[in-house]
Amino acid sequence: MYPNKMQRKEMQEHLQLSKNLWNDMLELTKDTYATYAKFSTAGALNELAKTSGLYSQVAQDVFRRLNKSIFGMMAKRKRGLKAGFPRFRSMERTKSLTYPQSGFSLNGKKLKVTPFGEINIRIHREVIGAVKTLTLKREASGKWYAILATEEKPKPPAENNGSQVGIDLGLVNFAVLSDGTVIKNPKHLRKYEKLLKKKQSELSFKKKGSQNRKKAKRRLAVLHEEVRNTRKDFLHKLSRQLVHAHSFIALEDLDSADMSQQNYGKSINDAGWNEFTNMLSYKAESAGSRIVFVNPANTTKECSGCGGTVKKELWERQHNCHSCGLSIDRDLNAALNILARATNGTTNRSIVSSLRATGGTPGSNACGDVSAETSMKQDATGFIPW
Repeated sequence: MYPNKMQRKEMQEHLQLSKNLWNDMLELTKDTYATYAKFSTAGALNELAKTSGLYSQVAQDVFRRLNKSIFGMMAKRKRGLKAGFPRFRSMERTKSLTYPQSGFSLNGKKLKVTPFGEINIRIHREVIGAVKTLTLKREASGKWYAILATEEKPKPPAENNGSQVGIDLGLVNFAVLSDGTVIKNPKHLRKYEKLLKKKQSELSFKKKGSQNRKKAKRRLAVLHEEVRNTRKDFLHKLSRQLVHAHSFIALEDLDSADMSQQNYGKSINDAGWNEFTNMLSYKAESAGSRIVFVNPANTTKECSGCGGTVKKELWERQHNCHSCGLSIDRDLNAALNILARATNGTTNRSIVSSLRATGGTPGSNACGDVSAETSMKQDATGFIPW
């Protein structure tokens, strides 16, 4: 979006109103709960929404999101999990205005939004179907985006005659496939690390509240946005390539958020495992592919040839089974086990036989550059039922 100076100011003011409404609703909810052990009624919260100064649809969406957060908190408590009330918001945590039903219209290169008028936009792809929801989102870099949710007629499932594949996600290599393909890890954050440290250092020396600090903060935000966009571009292209090339994809059901709290958090977050699996899942339907998640426990230790257990230290990058004599890359062995678990072991015999014949190094790098490096991911011990 390319709002003019006045529109940009007005949208910023409405973000402020949205933040105030969220905080007022949350304060009323917490006070009511503390006094009566009950939550505020919808009527009381709607009265705050009516006097917020926001367009009615936007105010209703703030109420809906807070309501969803409260119910989510209660659901966690019922399951015995630790959960507190949603947090009060600052302007840094208030980034969007959502129009769930009305208040906007799209006309060519203009987006008419109440009460901001017509805003210049650049549509990066064709809008298909009836537009149902509009979200105006402000990035930390100061850029504004319009996110349109549309409703279109269901399409018949696509036919996909691709192969079956298991994928072992890692850190040095982003992934190793059961067919021997190695996908190198771009390490986006590492490439920008020195420049990010420089920008962060410049920001820390600026006086709080000064215009120079605001400018330095924006420069840092622009750089972080570039890193994020580069990572998303890689994940989008790779996920699209995989769902069109394979009709069946098996992955470990990893709790990447929990794993990042224990070891290699920075590298795991930079790799974007969770974002990648989400992309695969929603793209698979239109591509006619099927995604299956399996128990990740001991996929590295288990021998894909005989099913025995081969204990390894993290630095041991080769799987050498003394029982059946299979010697292959550690992560390739894990990828084969992942595929076997998803197909009840029906796919491994022929693949392992070919690995024995070729010395365990089939396939090629998806990016055109074969790498002998392997993953640093430790055996996952957590399992999320699916």
